[in-house]
Amino acid sequence: MSKVRALVLERQHELAIRDIDLPQEVGPSEVKIKIHTVGVCGSDVHYYTHGKIGPFIVNEPMVLGHEAAGTVVELGAGVTHLKVGDRVCMEPGIPDANSKASRLGLYNVDPAVTFWATPPIHGVLTPFVVHPANYTFKLPDNVSFAEGAMIEPFAVGMQAATKARITPGDTAVVLGAGPIGIMVAIAALAGGCARAVVADLAQPKLDIAAQYQGVIPVNIREKNLVEEINRLTDGWGADVVFECSGSPKAWETLMALPRPGGAVVAVGLPVNPVGFDVSTASTKEIRIETVFRYAHQYERSIALIASGRVDLKPLISETFAFEESIKAFDRAVEARPTDVKLQIVLDQ
Repeated sequence: MSKVRALVLERQHELAIRDIDLPQEVGPSEVKIKIHTVGVCGSDVHYYTHGKIGPFIVNEPMVLGHEAAGTVVELGAGVTHLKVGDRVCMEPGIPDANSKASRLGLYNVDPAVTFWATPPIHGVLTPFVVHPANYTFKLPDNVSFAEGAMIEPFAVGMQAATKARITPGDTAVVLGAGPIGIMVAIAALAGGCARAVVADLAQPKLDIAAQYQGVIPVNIREKNLVEEINRLTDGWGADVVFECSGSPKAWETLMALPRPGGAVVAVGLPVNPVGFDVSTASTKEIRIETVFRYAHQYERSIALIASGRVDLKPLISETFAFEESIKAFDRAVEARPTDVKLQIVLDQ
């Protein structure tokens, strides 16, 4: 352990930039990374404001941050696919490679997974981190650190699009125009959807989503979403519906949106159990899929950004220096409707 400077969540409602003991020794198959950019995620903010997410409770000081990109500065024994100086982004969840879930390829649902900034695991809002090389991915020259730090949330969108089993030309509906909802829409379009109807209550967020070709924004304060989808699809329904809001109310009429034989992908996580219309789901034979983080999506996400087919830069609302980290989190707590992604830069 070494004393390093970091953004520390001391307890609910209390952040500090201070020195803390973190592991800095590089072991076999690991790399040491100089952190450049870290995104502020909704889960980080939730730990700040609530002190817990479900069973994960902040019982002792914890470093925040898990959406990150940086530069490799040291290699552990046996690392051959990376070199010192490589610009990289990092997948924050590390499973047990020998678990049954991992052997099935479902490593994201391994009960033993450790995930940055999920108690009791420290995050990466600190100058240097040590990480397994196999979960560290080289960034192409035309992908910036800022974009590299966006790979983590975009991977959630990619996981959702993969679970949807999109067919080229599909119509998608995305409920919720927050960061994940917009990235799900982008991933769905990249995956072959001809259009993605994005529904939300906040017009500024819909305006941001509407920058992307193929997105059709619907303000559900002004329009009935079921009627709008019926209008757009001649009464047939959407091929796939992504629930990204986490709102229990969204499930009340959700089964009216997909076509017969369509799919619903649950991405948002309601705080409490929700009820939904099983009868309609059954009579329409709706396929229901769920998403927990992502698996095997980083390389695909990087490839799409590098190709120019996906541009996440318009989603970066503002960038803060490391010494302004508390200010960045307080800004995130405000939940301004014009904000999508706030980032913190450590290496300037």
